[in-house]
Amino acid sequence: MWKLKESTAPELHKLILENKTVTYSTVKTIVDRLEEKGAIQRIKNYGRTIVYAPSADQNEMQKPLLKKFINKVFAGNPRLLMNHLLEDETLTDDDIIYLQSIIDKRGK
Repeated sequence: MWKLKESTAPELHKLILENKTVTYSTVKTIVDRLEEKGAIQRIKNYGRTIVYAPSADQNEMQKPLLKKFINKVFAGNPRLLMNHLLEDETLTDDDIIYLQSIIDKRGK
């Protein structure tokens, strides 16, 4: 939704189908839940088709979602997430330089 700025459920379904087989009703259910939670909002209608847009910017949403993810998947321990990223994921030299710069900033 952040990349598109605004979208309809059928447009989202079509986009998701490029990578994953999922029914329209599943996409619509997720859209409805996101609206209920305030993550997206209705901005206009074209007949019966509703156009949605994000309610918050991406950075605003990432922090609480990441904390929730760390709590659920890594038992609330961010070190386990960092260990997974550093040990199990392929990092480029640029990734490592970037991570080192963050560590250096935090150390000051």
